[in-house]
Amino acid sequence: MKAISEILFTISNGLMIPVVLLLLYLLGRAIWILAGLYRTVVLHRHMSTVLNEIVSNYSYELLQTTLSSLQVTKNNIINEYLTRIMNHKDDSAYCDHELANFQVEVQKILAKYRMLIKFGPMLGLMGTLIPMGPALVGLAVGDIASMAYNMQVAFATTVIGMLVAGIGLCALQLNQRYYAGYLNDLEFIIAKITTE
Repeated sequence: MKAISEILFTISNGLMIPVVLLLLYLLGRAIWILAGLYRTVVLHRHMSTVLNEIVSNYSYELLQTTLSSLQVTKNNIINEYLTRIMNHKDDSAYCDHELANFQVEVQKILAKYRMLIKFGPMLGLMGTLIPMGPALVGLAVGDIASMAYNMQVAFATTVIGMLVAGIGLCALQLNQRYYAGYLNDLEFIIAKITTE
């Protein structure tokens, strides 16, 4: 049994460097998302305003004019799907299929935030538990400096993991709200253009 415990202890300690590296990678992604959050909010607010205008004062001409003015906005999922839907407005099955594809694409976009929410605390907990073994060994042999260092690493990884998850949660909630509104507006637009 002691041999098995030694093997598990060695494997566990060997995981510490990959866990810390992965946490640092997730922290970098979280900071990148946080840095781009203002731009994301501005873009979402603009798109929501445009779609609300279309829905409130719907006319096919307004839809075409708005869509052509939105073409200057690069890498926008709404432009892409609205264009496809407008090009096949006489085929309701195709429009419904594109709406389903939009939902799949949105889930892919939101997955990067969910990854932060799930993996941040998981890696933070691993980073907490792995150094606890050496810390307890240090305490048993009276090496307080070793114990203090390992406890410092343990607490730091927990904090980083929770920070990553917090940023991911904020970004996910924000984006989910906007994409749900977009989906509702696209359903309305499809219902209108396929009955004209």
